[in-house]
Amino acid sequence: MAMTTKQKRVIKSNLIGYSFILPNFIGYFLFIFVPVVFSFVLSVMKWNGSSNTPMEFVGLENFVRLMDDSTFKMAVGHTFYYAIFTVPLTVAAALLIAVLLNSKIKGIVVYRTAFFFPYIASLVAVGAVWNMLFMKDVGPINEFLRAIGISNPPGWVASVKWAMPAIIIVSVWKYMGYYMIVYLAALQGISKELYEAASLDGATGWKKLKYITIPMLKPTTFFVVIMLTIQCFKVFDLIYIMTGGGPGRATQVMVNHIYDAAFTNFEFGYASASAIVLFAIVLVITLVQFRGEKKFTEWM
Repeated sequence: MAMTTKQKRVIKSNLIGYSFILPNFIGYFLFIFVPVVFSFVLSVMKWNGSSNTPMEFVGLENFVRLMDDSTFKMAVGHTFYYAIFTVPLTVAAALLIAVLLNSKIKGIVVYRTAFFFPYIASLVAVGAVWNMLFMKDVGPINEFLRAIGISNPPGWVASVKWAMPAIIIVSVWKYMGYYMIVYLAALQGISKELYEAASLDGATGWKKLKYITIPMLKPTTFFVVIMLTIQCFKVFDLIYIMTGGGPGRATQVMVNHIYDAAFTNFEFGYASASAIVLFAIVLVITLVQFRGEKKFTEWM
């Protein structure tokens, strides 16, 4: 049965659409889907990455080993510690800056650019500069603390106790600019009539923030929290540059543990099992957040 002209047009339109998404699909298949599937396969194998050494099937041995690995448990704890503090601090900083910069003042573009710049700055440069700022004896931060009367300032990245707080400070500083832009876009979508009506009712700036701005930003805040949580559990580069997971193992997070297992100890099966566990943790947390979205928005 011959196709009608309308059917031919539909097929042609579909082929054009598929041709546009095909390059992206090929890239996704080769560089994301295949490696992910291979990671699942490797998680039940023992392999050192050498072409001369065959893979050995070990079943769930890698996962059992994880449960007994104190280093892995420590890395999980550090990851949660980092996420628990980084997410709310970044959300609060981004929202505060967005509210302050959501106004027509002279030079507003310059201020917005200044706050966004850390996000696009080279991570290597950021880590190197902050390491110099955090130097215990001659760093500007500790010099300032001494000047205001703190005679024994923290050791920051050289201290087991203060290394992770230092990483958290730098993370908040670097990423709050990006989420500030997200909040700015949401703020500009709030009707000005709501603020005008509140002003007529005698509402102050704080009450407008509490009863109009924050409630209207609930969907945006939920999105930011989800994205930040996932980002925190994937953190690696900043920690690797600033502390390398040290001092000792004070800042070793899950991705650092995976990296060391794969590229230092050449235990690719064990590293893949660790990556699967990380994936499962992030998946569970994300699902819980989505299930609790209603309660989250009500709490906000």
